[in-house]
Amino acid sequence: MKNKPTSLLPFALLIAFHGSLMAQNDAAAREWLTTLDRSALLAEQKDTLAFSSPAKAFPAIEVNDMQQYQSMDGFGFALTGGSAQLLMHMESGPRAELLHLLFAPDNTGVSYLRVTIGASDMNERVYSYDDLSKGETDADLAKFTLGPDRADVIPVLKEILAINPTIKILGSPWSAPPWMKTNDRVKDGHLRREFYGAYAAYFVKYIEQMKAEGIPIAAVTVQNEPLNPKNTPSMVMFAEEEDTFIGRYLGPAFQNAGITTRILLYDHNPDVLSYALSILADPAASKYVDGTAYHLYGGTASAMTDVHTAYPNKNLYMTEQSISSSPNEPLPIAAALTDVLIAATRNWSRNVLLWNLAADPDNGPHTNDGGCTGCTGAITLKGNQVTRNVAYYGVAHFSQFVPPGSVRIGSTELEQLASVAFLTPAGKIVLVASNTANFPKTFNVKYHGQWFTTTLPAESAATYVW
Repeated sequence: MKNKPTSLLPFALLIAFHGSLMAQNDAAAREWLTTLDRSALLAEQKDTLAFSSPAKAFPAIEVNDMQQYQSMDGFGFALTGGSAQLLMHMESGPRAELLHLLFAPDNTGVSYLRVTIGASDMNERVYSYDDLSKGETDADLAKFTLGPDRADVIPVLKEILAINPTIKILGSPWSAPPWMKTNDRVKDGHLRREFYGAYAAYFVKYIEQMKAEGIPIAAVTVQNEPLNPKNTPSMVMFAEEEDTFIGRYLGPAFQNAGITTRILLYDHNPDVLSYALSILADPAASKYVDGTAYHLYGGTASAMTDVHTAYPNKNLYMTEQSISSSPNEPLPIAAALTDVLIAATRNWSRNVLLWNLAADPDNGPHTNDGGCTGCTGAITLKGNQVTRNVAYYGVAHFSQFVPPGSVRIGSTELEQLASVAFLTPAGKIVLVASNTANFPKTFNVKYHGQWFTTTLPAESAATYVW
């Protein structure tokens, strides 16, 4: 019951048409492979995989496009301030080439970005958009400015939007300005009740001024990791505080300003289900909430399905997970796909965002005393030199083949062989599979009564398209 599909979606006729075409023609699947030993890196395989009947005597993954689940919004990364800084330090030609590789729909096709509202721990320094001297306040936000983002973040976003104007952008704050907080510091502390209204207006100003720059913010989370006081910057926001802030301040502020940006709650691990469930149970706040955002540093992705089962009309999002690799070691692609991208999408997430887009060879820039020192980027940038890491390949196995508007469909899984499947708006079937075993696994893929047989090398992953 927990993974019960939704009713068939409007393009069911396209599914039937696609199936009839397959029956009439000698169909075959194309395969893109990434291996543990890096001998193949998202490499299209020369030989196609012909469908036939009957199947060979191997275990089968069955793909069923009559089972339909959530629609997909996209796949991508966090464009942190540090990522933007490294990109802007590249020469314009190499940067344009890299951004086209990443964001062009006919290339890697990254279709979703997370940006930070103010600084995150992967910034060179901490800032908000209304920084004051100690003891000062600015309840009217007269000193609000996007100035700190104008050197790096805003220019990079404009270049990305020129390549893909439909990319979705999520904004997440790590902290309110310190003068709004109980401890008057960038780290830890809570939002002071007397500044709930001012902080709601802070979100409104951010969205409106980014829109004026030509940068639409599709969604915001209320607070990154609200139960984590250890980052620099960070802010603690308990469930009852977030509930009050959304229901009495942020939601009404968006409504009064005519802002349609989605509000996502929580933005932390699924090991504390009561956080989201308590807010979704409050009609005063829930009416403003599109859904819940999750990371996967604690708990299990299956808990997301529990939230979906309780509130099936609210959406789920995977907004952060750090996946690291070293260029001198085997590429952990199978674990990355199984534990994060496949797990999140099989548990109703409409997107997957990995942390973060770019870092330098020393995993910087990051803040002091609370910045992530071990967060490698999806790409490593050393000047104009670009190295692609496991997070890049993990996202690319999806983003290159599963555009926004695709729908997750049914697919079975085998022991040590995870899978997830999609139907694209163009009528293509996409199956992503990962083999976490330390030996090759041969299996069948069944679709509409036809089969193809394939072998995935040990600890490797593949995307199949037909």
